[in-house]
Amino acid sequence: MGYIEEQYELYQNDADAVDASLKEVFDNYGAPAWMMTTQASPATNGEAKASSEDIVKVTSALKLVEAIRRHGHLEANIYAVGSDERPVSTLINIESYGLTEEDLKGIPAEWVWPESPVKLDNALSVVRTLKERYAGTISFEYDHVNNDEERKWLQDKVESAAFQVNLSKEEKKQLLKRLADVEGFENFLAKTFVAQKRFSIEGLDVMVPMLDHIVQSASGDKIEHIMMGMAHRGRLNVLAHVLGKPYDRIFSEFHLSPDKELVPSEGSTGINYGWTGDVKYHFGARREIGDGEQTSTRVTLSHNPSHLEYVNPVVQGFTRAAQDDRSEPGYAQMDEDEAFGILIHGDAAFIGEGVVAEGLNMSDLPGYRTGGTIHIIGNNLVGFTTNRRDGRSTRYASDLAKGYEIPVVHVNADDPVACLSAMSLAYEYRQKFHKDFLIDLVGYRRYGHNEIDEPRSTQPKLYKEIDDHPTVANIFEKSLIDEGSVEEGTLKQINEEIEKNLRATYNNMKENETKEADVKDRPGGVERPLDEIETVVDLERLRQLNQDMLKRPEGFNGFKKLEKILKRRGNMLDDGNKVDWATAEALAFASILEDGTPIRITGQDTERGTFAHRHMVLHDIDTDETYSPLHGLEQAKASFDIYNSPLSEAGVIGFEYGYSVQAPEALVIWEAQFGDFANAGQVIFDQFVAAGRAKWGEKSSMVFLLPHGYEGQGPEHSSARLERFLQLAAENNWTVANVTSSAQYFHLLRRQAAISNKEEARPLVIMSPKSLLRNQRVAVEGSRFSDSNFQSILKQPGLSKEENKNKVKSLLLGSGKIMVEIEDAVENTENETFETIDAVRIEQIYPFPAKKLAEILDTYPNLEELVWVQEEPQNMGSWYFVEGILHKLLKKGQIHRYVGRPHRASPSVGEPNIHKTEQNRIIQEALQMSKGGKSNEGN
Repeated sequence: MGYIEEQYELYQNDADAVDASLKEVFDNYGAPAWMMTTQASPATNGEAKASSEDIVKVTSALKLVEAIRRHGHLEANIYAVGSDERPVSTLINIESYGLTEEDLKGIPAEWVWPESPVKLDNALSVVRTLKERYAGTISFEYDHVNNDEERKWLQDKVESAAFQVNLSKEEKKQLLKRLADVEGFENFLAKTFVAQKRFSIEGLDVMVPMLDHIVQSASGDKIEHIMMGMAHRGRLNVLAHVLGKPYDRIFSEFHLSPDKELVPSEGSTGINYGWTGDVKYHFGARREIGDGEQTSTRVTLSHNPSHLEYVNPVVQGFTRAAQDDRSEPGYAQMDEDEAFGILIHGDAAFIGEGVVAEGLNMSDLPGYRTGGTIHIIGNNLVGFTTNRRDGRSTRYASDLAKGYEIPVVHVNADDPVACLSAMSLAYEYRQKFHKDFLIDLVGYRRYGHNEIDEPRSTQPKLYKEIDDHPTVANIFEKSLIDEGSVEEGTLKQINEEIEKNLRATYNNMKENETKEADVKDRPGGVERPLDEIETVVDLERLRQLNQDMLKRPEGFNGFKKLEKILKRRGNMLDDGNKVDWATAEALAFASILEDGTPIRITGQDTERGTFAHRHMVLHDIDTDETYSPLHGLEQAKASFDIYNSPLSEAGVIGFEYGYSVQAPEALVIWEAQFGDFANAGQVIFDQFVAAGRAKWGEKSSMVFLLPHGYEGQGPEHSSARLERFLQLAAENNWTVANVTSSAQYFHLLRRQAAISNKEEARPLVIMSPKSLLRNQRVAVEGSRFSDSNFQSILKQPGLSKEENKNKVKSLLLGSGKIMVEIEDAVENTENETFETIDAVRIEQIYPFPAKKLAEILDTYPNLEELVWVQEEPQNMGSWYFVEGILHKLLKKGQIHRYVGRPHRASPSVGEPNIHKTEQNRIIQEALQMSKGGKSNEGN
């Protein structure tokens, strides 16, 4: 009563300040009766008491109605099997609110649902209708969506049932046929290729018609690209029926004959295989879907390894690349309606794999948003052999999405029309609000994880229920028979026709002798070295670009201290001056943009640079508006995107890799805050970047900047784990470099831009500097940018002279910062000559420049040893990669040896003083002969 009195007082002051349902009551009936009675109290006046009870019932009814909206999913019929495991809830029971059905019958419908889209008699009808809407075979969670417009839109769609798909009699028959196609294909594979893995879709069959539905909708809206990612469950069926991969091509991939090959028919274009290939349920495909006009929609299913969910950010990168117009200077212009993504998740993987959360967090970030991804959880209630109670701490697999305010629909996979309706709602929401939407498609897995497993040993109760459960095609046929849409036996006829056609396709495949090797030849572009690519730029052109990068928009007030630093770059190309690392990078970017190649660079703190060296995004000190010097270049002919990334490695690396594949003409760069952090994205490196082209024919020329170098900052800020990238290096799959001059970096970037979108394309991994960023030994004169290309080997300054090469007995080899420190040590050592020692820097470690090194070795007639110097521990860095290569280059009587840290479990020490001692020992040992020289190991 006190609550009602308070609300009425609010109503008197402002009628719109109270809930719409209470406003309706007050508008029609005025104040509560007891407030109108001045003499009698509610305890003594029977009439007043009755009125107060009525108000309490209305209030309780309002609470019940709201509870149905919020919690209807708790009682929804969304489980085809396994519903007995669901926790019991009383949140939408009438009795929980102190009400009876008679009470509800006595309350007018408009009091509790004033905006009802249908005419209802009383509150009981309201409750029953809303339970149908919210607790049927489809249910909703959107109360966590904080945007009022979105939440109201969703509520109106659900309560009016406007989102529901209404199929004609003919369309229902077509849907039945589609479900039969899905089931028949799986049955045929099971019978024809016994005991082979196929990860069947059975139990989630309706996913194929759902995808059909959204593809048709997108094609009708002339959306150019649909980017899809999914794991292996149901992949073959999606490839066959959504992507149009021919049945015979799929059958040929199952055939195991060692001496014969089934040759598929024509028509399977858009499927890439690489040269080593992959298992059949990891491949992707592309399909063009036209509407009879000039426009068409391309559906792309990404290749995917068995590392569940890691394809998610890759697909998001595909999508953003398809949306971006990179043809004009400035940031790329994004059109959210050019493309959208569909991600199909596993229920255990969605909640279990952290990369999912990384991808969801990107959904509304400026550098990563794609205008809404549609997520489908293919929920089969079990993760391999792990039950729900052991796989997540949440009620639903989808609960992670609620933290990102993503609407969630739970739908029973045995109700095909409800599933199509869910997809219709998801697509309409995405198109209207350009935000993510999630469908929890709740079904089951008819067999074990891979058809060979026996699930009854680990889920006996669930599989007893599944064994007795009819397929969705049979369930749907029965409903159509009951309503008179099809006749008895229709599905049987359809199944017989499907079996007949599949058998004919299989029998008609040609069986030919083949002598082809198991592994195909690599493309010629992959085999070609990159040494001869021209990367020099005329000095006057560079000077002009350098000056233009100092221009600012009118009225822009930059940070004075920073602007002073940046102005120093203006004369670095003049005679007698040297160009530092940051300026070389800016000049590389500017010249690449002038050549018409778009650039995208992201990473944690990349706009400024982790080490405050880049400053590619400037901030107005008064307005905080930003400006990039590369956006003001009149010479630029393409876009320059630069974004600070979220604190993510795996997700962001995957996104940028996907972007680079979809936009092969662009130079895409990811920079680690420290190189060590790249190991948080190891799955992307291992499964996609290093092997994607060999497995799937997927080309990328992405650049990875990984700050590397031992400066006494401890284990996590020293090593970019160079050894891991070298271990993955083979078949010219990428370039690995550790360069020691700003010009070398400049030429590497320009070379990488030059191979974009060509057969020679391959990623580039650079052990980029930290302290060397400002080291004057890394800065070089302007002529190095205009006179010579990238050099895979550089002569080390400061040691033996050309005329004294016959005196050299020991040749030091190494890369990166340690070689610069050796240069320092030589210059600062008094009363010491190094006539018997010389050194060269291996600037490109893979592909290793063995031929060039052999030519250099021939110039030392009396050489006795090769000394590989590195600052990383012996079991890390380059030593174990180069040891065998150096051994092959040795001539009779020569040896090779290692100088560096011993084997270590951790990349470096954590104490700066110990670091200095170790570093000094390495340098001193490197500068002495192994035969007869004094030992400095005690230092």
